Amino acid sequence: MYRTLISASDLALHIQDPNWIVFDCREDLANRGAGRLMFESGHLPGAQHVDLEVDLSDKTPGPNGEFRGRHPLPTRDAFIETLRRLGVNANAQVVAYDAQGGMFAARLWWMLRWVGHEAVAVLDGGLAAWQAQGLALTNAVDAKPRGTIQAHRALVSTVSAPEVLANIGRGERLVVDARSPDRFRGENETIDPVGGHIPGARNRFFKDNLGADGRFKSPEQLRADWNAVIADPQRSIMQCGSGATACHNLLALEVAGLGGAALYPGSWSEWCADSNRPIASGEPSDQE
Repeated sequence: MYRTLISASDLALHIQDPNWIVFDCREDLANRGAGRLMFESGHLPGAQHVDLEVDLSDKTPGPNGEFRGRHPLPTRDAFIETLRRLGVNANAQVVAYDAQGGMFAARLWWMLRWVGHEAVAVLDGGLAAWQAQGLALTNAVDAKPRGTIQAHRALVSTVSAPEVLANIGRGERLVVDARSPDRFRGENETIDPVGGHIPGARNRFFKDNLGADGRFKSPEQLRADWNAVIADPQRSIMQCGSGATACHNLLALEVAGLGGAALYPGSWSEWCADSNRPIASGEPSDQE
């Protein structure tokens, strides 16, 4: 069973296995629909495309009509139905990949763990690693029979905006922001309407989990990197802009043997939508 990462060479050994299912998670946040076009131009054999906006999110407002962020989670039942429609069986080994260092594949990895499915991994190095092995792409799309996956006890945890707000001042849990350093400081914000970060948060850019080759750093290097950021994973909260790249940090922590951190799914996009929530800018040492 692969639970975190899988190499291209290992995946190639199983790509025709009927009990394995591969998902293409490529996406372009600035160009809606580009992920599907990339998939149609060539993808791993047997792969299916999943859409961040449609398959991995639910834009329904909260119970009081509140904005829940750019990519709020669907209900667990709705996500299970999506997985069944895509052919995921209860005993399937799932592999997710993209062409962005795992930033979207990690969201699917985390969501499968959220519904209790342990056998899920991200293709380390993504599409580029597959092609670097001289492995073929295809344009064919294979129909999958309806899957049998069931929801089980979640292997991960989440926190809500009120919980994050209550934590400010107490500092019982450390919030770690996966966005780029400039967006964390409140500079060059081009996606969300307000720049800045949650007071007390630290910044760990998700791309720092990767080496120069686009693959994840070794478990030992990731452990050393993350030990410099957080003291206790189980008292940490991962967030980003909309709950996607925070999952990349959660995957890196799992690879490092430092599992247990929670996800704040609404992340900055939900947080900054309510003017009553406090906002900080600059480096943490400057403002907090």
